[in-house]
Amino acid sequence: MNEITAEQIAKHYSACMDSVNLINAGQSELMEDAEWADCLSRNKEHLKIMLAKDFWTNEDLTPLQQAAGA
Repeated sequence: MNEITAEQIAKHYSACMDSVNLINAGQSELMEDAEWADCLSRNKEHLKIMLAKDFWTNEDLTPLQQAAGA
């Protein structure tokens, strides 16, 4: 397996925080309930997958865990 760089970890963390922020912002007025449910499900699943990765170093994973419901 290729070793992941600090820059790659930072990009993964940033993408995870995008999901956290989207979840925490709540449903947009322009979004149908079913669309929001799908969006919420996909972003929570993304966070759960990323939390299972073993490359994290000193990143604060608490917001990811909270948003994922973990």
